[in-house]
Amino acid sequence: MVNCLYSTTLMLTEPNHSPEPTWRIILRLLRWHKPEGRLILMIPALWAVFLAARGTPSWLLVSVMVLGTLATSAAGCVANDLWDRDIDPHVERTRDRPLASRALSVKVGIVVGIVSLICAAGLAAFLNPLTFWLCVAAVPVIVLYPAAKRVFPIPQLVLSIAWGFAVLISWSAVSCSANPAPTPCLGTPTWLLWGATILWTLGFDTVYAMSDREDDRRIGVKSSALFFGKFAPHAIGAFYVGTIVILAKLGVVMSLNWAYWIALGVSAIAWAWQYYKLAQPSIPTPFYQQSFRQNVWIGFILLAGMIAGA
Repeated sequence: MVNCLYSTTLMLTEPNHSPEPTWRIILRLLRWHKPEGRLILMIPALWAVFLAARGTPSWLLVSVMVLGTLATSAAGCVANDLWDRDIDPHVERTRDRPLASRALSVKVGIVVGIVSLICAAGLAAFLNPLTFWLCVAAVPVIVLYPAAKRVFPIPQLVLSIAWGFAVLISWSAVSCSANPAPTPCLGTPTWLLWGATILWTLGFDTVYAMSDREDDRRIGVKSSALFFGKFAPHAIGAFYVGTIVILAKLGVVMSLNWAYWIALGVSAIAWAWQYYKLAQPSIPTPFYQQSFRQNVWIGFILLAGMIAGA
């Protein structure tokens, strides 16, 4: 995927008035300078791969999933910035994005997005038919998510569904390859992990949206942070509680051992601390980004517990 995108960078290099090389601007478009956003999509995919394989998946399959999430998240970033190129200049956090600042043209953005999708499709071609078609079904959700911010009061739910596809794709890649029948290979544990991923994503992305509330309200963009208003911290707390409950049920259903329960306990404490901080009358602005980064670490702690506890 990296070679694919690098080749495209060379072909699309065009004059710009910035001293920054075009290939570096494209890396910024793909958010590769901010790895947290790439890792946090990778986490549910890895959860599903390791749980479905009871801790011992094929490392080739793990590699495909890692590269697939990188390619998919790259395409999602480009789609988001193409949709928001006229909105982002009015938001403090996003005004320097390449398409918003006109450091890259729309043409370059479209081609980079298409190449990212082609790379993802090439990886999906190695998977079983159900998994491949789940990958195809995820594309409209990923591409249309930015439009949801204009019409849907809780666009973070759309993003959560996109994150949920990472679970279904990865789990089916393991279980449906061993069992060609599509119905039995996606059972109760799959849907429990899917539900936990949906609620977890709603939680951390609502925190993320809280940092943009004033800009979003002024521009007219919708978000879960605006929808829940002063109750947003309590909604986030409820999402995290729901995540914990579902993950606990998953641990019981799959008979995971003590390592998983320790990881879940540590995660519950971290989420409780985040809720406590969010419930304070005054929240330092850097806390929102800090909370997002903490959720990456929480995700990996849970992954370690799943691997050791399977």
